[in-house]
Amino acid sequence: MRLAHARTRLMVEGIMVLLSLAVLPLLSAVVPRETSAQLTELLWDARDEAAQLASDADQMLILSDSNWLTHDLMLHRIQGHVDDMALIVRKLNETQKSGSDIQQQAVEQMLPLVRELSENTTAAIHYLNQNKNRPPSDTYRQYLQKNADTARELSSMVSSLVDYEQSMEDIAALRRKLASE
Repeated sequence: MRLAHARTRLMVEGIMVLLSLAVLPLLSAVVPRETSAQLTELLWDARDEAAQLASDADQMLILSDSNWLTHDLMLHRIQGHVDDMALIVRKLNETQKSGSDIQQQAVEQMLPLVRELSENTTAAIHYLNQNKNRPPSDTYRQYLQKNADTARELSSMVSSLVDYEQSMEDIAALRRKLASE
């Protein structure tokens, strides 16, 4: 009888362990993680840098009939912003796991846009270096337009995310205040 009772107890404990192993990950997925102050600061930096990048990319469109030296200087300025964004994204990537789900999604969405901007800007610089004596072609202008569109998309996405994150923090603070009243 004791042996049967011990087996039953062991089997029940085993089932409880298996259930806890299956249920705990689900529960942790439901409980939202706190936002990371470091990630928040990096996202604010990304927002500011992306806004400058978008502004310079738009200015580049206005320069479409300027000489190659003006284009070269402006493209290198844009490349500097892209490099700064890549550095910020790298830092975000390193600290991504410590942040909220929203912050992690932001990092994942920024990376392809920053890569695309880097590749496009490098290609535009290369094109310009190969064609210094020719006026900018329509294809080059279209390329600049697409680069500016991507820069605005990145800026808008990061800015919206920062605004959303701030709204969610405000709502959480108000919720806590209501609960304490």
